[in-house]
Amino acid sequence: MPTKEELIQILRSVIDPELGIDIVSLGMVKDVSVENGTIRVTLELTTPACPFRSQLKENVEKVLKTAPGVSEVKVDVVARVASSRVSYNVLPGVKNIIAIASGKGGVGKSTVAVNIGLALSEFGASVGILDADIYGPTIPKILNVKIGPTNAGNKIAPAISYNGMKVMSIGFLLQEDEPVIWRGPLVANAIKQFLTEVEWGELDYLIVDLPPGTGDASLTLAQSIPLTGVVIVSTPQDAALRIAMKALNMFRKLNVEIIGIVENMSYFVCPNCGHVSEIFGRGSVKAACERLGIRFLGEVPISPDIRINGDLGKPVVIAAPKSESAEAFRRIAYAIAGSVSVIAYKKKMGGTGNVA
Repeated sequence: MPTKEELIQILRSVIDPELGIDIVSLGMVKDVSVENGTIRVTLELTTPACPFRSQLKENVEKVLKTAPGVSEVKVDVVARVASSRVSYNVLPGVKNIIAIASGKGGVGKSTVAVNIGLALSEFGASVGILDADIYGPTIPKILNVKIGPTNAGNKIAPAISYNGMKVMSIGFLLQEDEPVIWRGPLVANAIKQFLTEVEWGELDYLIVDLPPGTGDASLTLAQSIPLTGVVIVSTPQDAALRIAMKALNMFRKLNVEIIGIVENMSYFVCPNCGHVSEIFGRGSVKAACERLGIRFLGEVPISPDIRINGDLGKPVVIAAPKSESAEAFRRIAYAIAGSVSVIAYKKKMGGTGNVA
């Protein structure tokens, strides 16, 4: 029978597809034992939403079965989300902070943010979502959260939504039709308060739903706290994509990592005949990503499920978990989680963390 050290050497042949480094060097192999021809391995992933979970497990089983005298291989897969943050002066319990941004309104940014957050929490991650759209807060409506935040000592405890996801929005503090009539400095102060005076606790991912454009909220967030990166949401039309590029370039100037771009409203599948209609065009975002060297995170269809359930306060990932739309959001969540793990590793190793 091979020794533990020999088995670990065999496992060095298993390469993580995201980083191109073997799983032993990455510290993913946490325990190896062998007894009576049975090998037991504990494989610790850097996120429960690892897009290569099954592939890595299968590869580990495959290489270990080649060892002499081995009759069975048992792989226990666990996950511990890696932190991309090197400074913890603010939000010390939050491992990764992901901004969701767009160049213009009406592209479905908040819907994308909510469903990505729910998909990540569905995988087992602890997630919070901050509605940073002060003028147009929609997160409480999308999530049907009617009980707002409560006091938690000297801080505010966020509301709790589906899958235990923590939620904070200025919408909790307003009447339904009450407008926010503030100048820029007040918006900036509100964002800072949401970051410093809310008891977010221990989170693997804090999703920040930014307002459209390149205004005060985005600037305040980027300058107040080290962000893991930003996800840009766009629809396929040329006008929307051009404006999305402005938001992308703003974050680049602020030295914020670009995690990737999501193409929302990519296509419509007729529920009666199955015909695919590309109402706003399709593929322009992917082409732009290839041209710019940015990760294309995926596409989301136009679907009545998304609109109807969003209006009812039950996002599609929760309301129709087996739908094409829900699966699209899960694939995007997988891609984001993978990119965040790459950023975390590169920062740990002293690199820039750039995933492009």
